[in-house]
Amino acid sequence: MTDLSATALLPAFLPGLLLGFSLIVAIGAQNAFVLRQGLRNEHVLAICATCALSDAVLILAGVSGFATVAARWPWLEPLMRYAGAVFLLVYGLRSARSAWQGGNGLNPADREPGGLLPALLTCLALTWLNPHVYLDTVVLVGSVSARFAEARGAFALGAMTSSFLFFFALGYGARLLRPLFARPTAWKVMDGVIALVMWAIAAGLLIG
Repeated sequence: MTDLSATALLPAFLPGLLLGFSLIVAIGAQNAFVLRQGLRNEHVLAICATCALSDAVLILAGVSGFATVAARWPWLEPLMRYAGAVFLLVYGLRSARSAWQGGNGLNPADREPGGLLPALLTCLALTWLNPHVYLDTVVLVGSVSARFAEARGAFALGAMTSSFLFFFALGYGARLLRPLFARPTAWKVMDGVIALVMWAIAAGLLIG
């Protein structure tokens, strides 16, 4: 087994971190739910941990599974690589269009305090019943990880780290971020950054 230094692993960890952030920060039902729980200070630790750990399991499955399948069918790696690039280009285009058109700020609806079990069940449903989660973590992250060979684990760790950082920052920082996320302009700027990052990673896949 090849020994890799931290310096050698960093070029794989950072793209995984950036790709993870690019995929996870887009406005969606899951993020809105985490933000709402954070604003109400209800079961924040459990909700953030559930989201992050679910992502970690799916990312690990994507990276491990793709590595095994790619070894059996060599032609699958370039196919998935180009498919991942197309997906990133389209996803980036959608984010760019959202940044150009703008939209409403994210204002979670106020509700009566709920119990832990209903909150966890809702969180799990928003995570595991969302087909985009599988596309992002299992298919896309798994396919992109193939280009890093022995450093595939570092790439996966970077993607997992982004999930933990984002969900816990969103959940616990929700009260501080509420005025910012209530502004449509803030979402326009973030969507623009997401588009640029996705296009850059797609270009790297096509060139690589």
